[in-house]
Amino acid sequence: MDSRFGSAPAALINIASRALSRVNDRRLRPLGLTFAQMPVLAALSKADALPQKELARLARIEQPSMAQLLARMDRDGLIRRTAAEHDRRVSLISLTETGLAKLTQVHSALFETNDQALRGFSAEEIDLLVDLLRRLVANLEENPADSASDAAATGPASTEDRAPDPCSVRDVDRG
Repeated sequence: MDSRFGSAPAALINIASRALSRVNDRRLRPLGLTFAQMPVLAALSKADALPQKELARLARIEQPSMAQLLARMDRDGLIRRTAAEHDRRVSLISLTETGLAKLTQVHSALFETNDQALRGFSAEEIDLLVDLLRRLVANLEENPADSASDAAATGPASTEDRAPDPCSVRDVDRG
């Protein structure tokens, strides 16, 4: 393996992403949640009810994975499914009272991870990091030739179309 790989930005971002997932999973486990469920909770916290297809697009999760995730969340009493009035074949997904009640605890746990990850960073460094990561994501999402099937499965890459990142300090209100 090339010795530059370990210091390549993509490799370090991947390592950081996996570490964040592990830490968040540990923090969310006592709540009966996983970090994989956070995009679903974030999207549903901003809407009354969403069709599964729209939820998958917003959370940027492929349909088969979304179906498995929702089955577990339904089993755990976090979500409810109701038939859409316009088309009884369409299930609308919404948070239950149990799911809503866990959101405050979820925010707290994710902020602990954010604070841990950013310990020792100045406000300016955090702003720069956020800006650089947004540019990196935009660069990776702008080339449809490399991921045409991904784009078709997950929908547009526009930041306005995405559910808020559940670990973003800017997207989650601390109060």
